Amino acid sequence: MALAASLIKDITRRARWAETARPVPSPCRNVCRMDAASGYCEGCLRTIEEIAGWSGMADDDKRGVWAQLPQRAAWLAE
Repeated sequence: MALAASLIKDITRRARWAETARPVPSPCRNVCRMDAASGYCEGCLRTIEEIAGWSGMADDDKRGVWAQLPQRAAWLAE
């Protein structure tokens, strides 16, 4: 899965904002396709488990997912 530089920048910016946002926003970008090779959504870089469980997660857990997204983006860009 090749990531555009603009997607990486946007995910990183939004992850910083999510650190303090109330309520914690969803990372969904309305590009809902799972990449078979990585196991991540092509739009938001979450796993299917993270997507399915999002609405039931505590805010700290949601922030934990957000914190991982820039790292996933960097890894996928390599």
